[in-house]
Amino acid sequence: MSIKVAENAGFCPGVRRADNEIRRLLRERADNEQLYTLGELIHNRLYTEELASLGVRCVTLAELVEQVTRFPEIQHTVVLRTHGVTKEVYLALDELAAAHGNLRYVDMTCPSVLKVHDIAKAHTNDDTVFFLFSDPNHPEAVGTLSFARGQTYAFSAYEEIQTVDIGDKTAIFCAQTTQNLVEFKKIKKFFENLYTNAKFFDTICNVTEKRQTEAAQLARSCDEMLVIGGKSSSNTRKLYDVCRHLCKATYLIESAKDLPQAVGRNGITGITAGASTPDDIITEVIKAMETNENFGSMLEESLTTLHTGETVTGTVYAVNASEIYLDLGAKFTGVITKEQITDDNTASLPAMFKVGDEVTAFVIRVEDGKGVATLSKKRVDADRSWLVFKTAKENGDVLEGTVTAVVKGGVTMNVSGNRVFVPASQTGIAKDGDLSVLAGTTQKIKIIEFDESKRKAIGSIKIVLNEEKRAREDAIWATLAVDQHFRGTVKNLTPYGAFVDIGGIDGMIHNSELSWKRIKHPSQVVSVGQEVEVFIKELDPEKRRISLGYKTQEMDTWYQFTQKFSVGDIVPAKIVSIMPFGAFAEVYEDVDGLIHISRISTQRINSPSEVLSVGQVVDVKIVEIDDENRRLALSIRALTEEAERAAAEAERAAAAEARAAERAARDAEREAERKRLEEERADMAPYIVGSID
Repeated sequence: MSIKVAENAGFCPGVRRADNEIRRLLRERADNEQLYTLGELIHNRLYTEELASLGVRCVTLAELVEQVTRFPEIQHTVVLRTHGVTKEVYLALDELAAAHGNLRYVDMTCPSVLKVHDIAKAHTNDDTVFFLFSDPNHPEAVGTLSFARGQTYAFSAYEEIQTVDIGDKTAIFCAQTTQNLVEFKKIKKFFENLYTNAKFFDTICNVTEKRQTEAAQLARSCDEMLVIGGKSSSNTRKLYDVCRHLCKATYLIESAKDLPQAVGRNGITGITAGASTPDDIITEVIKAMETNENFGSMLEESLTTLHTGETVTGTVYAVNASEIYLDLGAKFTGVITKEQITDDNTASLPAMFKVGDEVTAFVIRVEDGKGVATLSKKRVDADRSWLVFKTAKENGDVLEGTVTAVVKGGVTMNVSGNRVFVPASQTGIAKDGDLSVLAGTTQKIKIIEFDESKRKAIGSIKIVLNEEKRAREDAIWATLAVDQHFRGTVKNLTPYGAFVDIGGIDGMIHNSELSWKRIKHPSQVVSVGQEVEVFIKELDPEKRRISLGYKTQEMDTWYQFTQKFSVGDIVPAKIVSIMPFGAFAEVYEDVDGLIHISRISTQRINSPSEVLSVGQVVDVKIVEIDDENRRLALSIRALTEEAERAAAEAERAAAAEARAAERAARDAEREAERKRLEEERADMAPYIVGSID
């Protein structure tokens, strides 16, 4: 038996990237975290079943919404499939994540697919017609069309659209990334003659193109072909079509269980695999075909046996200033750059390593075609220092690290080379605050959760901040006393009062202490950021509570009123309310008095509203001031009665004056008569010669 395995068989870079990411998520998932894929991550039934066995659920959008809303206490992480999703799904996920803080999504859409989305967004409008050579029902096609504007057509053969009349619009042509390149070139040639203003974008993935070209070459030189992959996978079906056209004995299988009995018995067997076919399935197929002792070495030469995420040990065979090289076996060379060895830029690799040293490292990336594996020694060193967290957790030690990223639900830190997650609630940033202010900063933390088996550490910046704050507060509390005065800053307002920073600690001014009048909210008196003069009214060291005073007698409008006015004073008053028993009138800012119904008019009235109305301004007399109960009695009637008495007095005075004037007039008249008689006597005196007895 002779077997030829295609160099590019199995996972493509986009699928490998998605597989690496979901396995990373599985390794780092929290205890209360559920992982999902939105639809199948890749079109491979066996792979999907493997993920399910590891606890990754394949769900629809509706099922995801139900889980997120039904279980708010769980962190839900969903991975978007490599084939991409529609624009509407992105919007729905963003809205769901905004409404529920327990959801995050990781977009694993293949970069080649995202490129097609970008073309659809950038090159289509109402004056274009977008043609997509694809399987119209494939998720990639459905997703791509959702980003295109104007008319759109998904077609799998040119006959389906050769009668489409686009008028004077521009035709835009793209292809699903996994389509047959040969067919696309035929369609392109056909439509170049049909539409003179057409724009063509060759969006078939170059890996797909290489895979199909390689499969075609292999099919021509082999007696039979095995195409391994999911039967629902588009790129696998395309490979099958390419091979079957050139080699009649072509079989499409999903796993070794599907191998036809006659395969491998005669001639040369070529093997290729779709982009969503894992290496272990290819290995399994070849092992099932094994018929001799040399097959194991043949398989080792044909397939990748080193995987990202593994830890390997190799022997140093070369060292330079920027890299060291490890012998990992016959097939791979390990390369570790200086950045993956140490953070010390001044370190000398030739001084640290010599040829023959054994080095254990973590596999970052494997390049099958080159036989090169990129490694990290720092990752292994970090693993070995992981137990630092165990000691810190047990002893309550404070550790220090750098905030490396802001992620869903919190931030991540690098502490002693290891990743520590700090939930948003433990960052010291207020709820819904901007966590990005922490990025790049050095912070002190305490480890609050540690799971060595799961390599998970959760830390708290808030606990350290609170402990430091407590120490500062202890020092301040030792100096506090009732009646101390401070100039503080209003930090926060609540419905029942205002919190004021008086130099590192907070005290509260209750609403009743903010104003002499009743208020509904402290914002009626103070605002956040305002500086205020306060004094300590009460201290509770045990509960760490400080009650502050703010209002003073000078601020009391009642006090101001009583200093300015007294009983008997007449003041203008504005009617503010009318009751059956009288009317209340404002005589000073926030100072109201009662005009009892009996003190409104000198005439009998049934209701104050007969003579008064709200808003009316009248003069009143202060008849009583009850300072103890802060009550004020006013009277309009007193002024009326006084006016009436004054009028009566004036009338009596006028009458008396008139009578006096009349008497004076009569007296004057009598006096004048008397004087006249005297004058007459004087005039007659010479003629009187004697008296008459």
